[in-house]
Amino acid sequence: MKMNKRIYLDHSATTGTKQEVLEEMLPVFTTNYGNPSSVHSFGRDAKKLVDQARMRVAKALGALPEEIFFTAGGTEADNWVLKGVAYANKNKGNHIITTAIEHHAVLHTCEQLEKEGYKVTYLPVDSYGMISLEDLKASITDETILISIMYANNEIGTVQPIEEIGKIARERKIYFHTDAVQAVGNVKIDVKAQNIDMLSLSGHKFYGPKGIGALYIRKGTKILNLILGGGQERGRRAGTENVPGIVGLGKAIELATENIDSHNEKLLKMRKKLIDGVMEKIPYTRLNGHPEKRLPNNANFCFQYIEGESLLLNLDMKGIAGSSGSACTSGSLDPSHVLLAIGLSHEIAHGSLRLTLGDDNTEEDIDYVLEVLPEIVQRLRSMSPLYEKVKGGK
Repeated sequence: MKMNKRIYLDHSATTGTKQEVLEEMLPVFTTNYGNPSSVHSFGRDAKKLVDQARMRVAKALGALPEEIFFTAGGTEADNWVLKGVAYANKNKGNHIITTAIEHHAVLHTCEQLEKEGYKVTYLPVDSYGMISLEDLKASITDETILISIMYANNEIGTVQPIEEIGKIARERKIYFHTDAVQAVGNVKIDVKAQNIDMLSLSGHKFYGPKGIGALYIRKGTKILNLILGGGQERGRRAGTENVPGIVGLGKAIELATENIDSHNEKLLKMRKKLIDGVMEKIPYTRLNGHPEKRLPNNANFCFQYIEGESLLLNLDMKGIAGSSGSACTSGSLDPSHVLLAIGLSHEIAHGSLRLTLGDDNTEEDIDYVLEVLPEIVQRLRSMSPLYEKVKGGK
């Protein structure tokens, strides 16, 4: 069928840059190459492009243009929030609340802050990866200065009750940040209505270029700068602006949010076919994440009695690209911290597979996966003495 065609099902790791995005970026490399900080016409032209992109990002989030700051990606934005708020508000308190299933950009930064004397509460999640609002309320103290909870999990796709979390934070006068790297383009976002004070995003997750992201900072938020140097980004983020990247990010987020309903309708149909087919055809399989409150493109499974790495290699040989979890930790031999947090054993967590759909996928792609995947799982299980015991009823 598709033996010579490669099928990409790892859109949560990264997406391709759309042609319309690339077309807007190309002139910035060759003709409109001015430095936005320069006062001459070349610089002014570049600044206009940056301002236009800022307006596009702001519109997509329901924010003001002056609340958008461009970064090198989601990791920088997460670091900026955690360190910037912690250092700027240490006279008020030293307590941060996050979750056990955050991206390592948040978790590792929190660990560093703990070494500096800050206290961090890592909220547990249930078997679907959902936090408890009661746990959140109970963890708040007079010293709490920041709540940082991801919008949607990058591995299992579970979407948190962001508006309710924001309301709790607002009532207690605590800053609320959400890592929305996986959510933008997949979920409708309104930072004002959802009481979000800070939000991180990254262009390459919604068909924009790599190496560019943004941080929304609500006007009046007390936060120190992370990167020092020149006066770029209205004195908040030093370094010559990545104008091609910024232009690409602006176009990509406009496309991703304007077409979100039709985008999601297509993804949900394919996701249902994929999940139903896998669960029906392959025994001893678990669907990870919330069955309904999840990203429209995410399907995450655990297959007992096999290892995810072998599964990925076999799928790759058949032309199918997936992952076993976060692309940022794919080289690690340790099981996913997210899967352990939802209560899975090390053994089962090692047999995980994340398939994330995108605009370029088709029903034919899903048919091919459902043809190939059961055969691979069966072949790998046939090498497992434990599976042979289970199959034989011993």
